This record gives sequence, C-alpha cells and structure tokens, in this order.
Amino acid sequence: MKKKEDTGSIIEICPVRNVIARFGNKWALLTVLIIGEQQVVRFNELNRLIPDVSSRVLSSTLRTLEADGFVSRKIYPEVPPKVEYRLTETGESLLPLIRQLTEWAQTNMKKVMDHRRKYEAGEA
Repeated sequence: MKKKEDTGSIIEICPVRNVIARFGNKWALLTVLIIGEQQVVRFNELNRLIPDVSSRVLSSTLRTLEADGFVSRKIYPEVPPKVEYRLTETGESLLPLIRQLTEWAQTNMKKVMDHRRKYEAGEA
C-alpha cells in the first residue's frame, strides 16, 4: 500500500484544485481582470489601480501568474528599466469567467452580506 506522500498531493493531481489553489491569493483574479482591461500595464500603474495591495504582494502575485502562463512580462533595456505586463492567450481565456463571477458577486452581494450578518448574530 502506498503512503499518501508517495501518490502526490490531491492539489497536484486534481486540475480544478490545482488551478483554484493558485487563485487563493485574493489579488490574483483582480490582477488578471485589470491587466485584461488595460491590455498592457506597467507595474507602478497596476499598483496604483489596485491601491490596497502592497508592492511586495503584487510582485509575488505577478510572478505566480507569470509562472502559470496567465501573464507575460516584457523588460525593455532602458534606464530606468521599463517592464510591461499583458495577458497571455491563456490569461485572456480566463477573462470571461472572471467577468461572470464578478457579475454574480455584484448581483448577490447584498444577499450574502445579509446572511453573513444573520449568521454572526446567531439568527441563521
């Protein structure tokens, strides 16, 4: 009988959990959405468009998105260095799904928040 660690993590073998786990970072979907809207964006501009995210977290999020093939990064040999981010074809294919999730959230946010308040008050 194989031990669990010998068979690999469920995240590694399950495509849904594998991809969803990478978007567990609350900034990843928003970053993809904003880059998609802007087409091409530089780091500082992206950082201004997402004011609540720190530069360190945004940088880490961009590296993860680049590693997974959702975002491409182009570095121009200038002083100071110019770096632009854009979505790859894979990233572009994710946009309709993110937009659909965004629409769902906007439609259902009031219900979710009402239920959350009732639950926290012990009424649910």
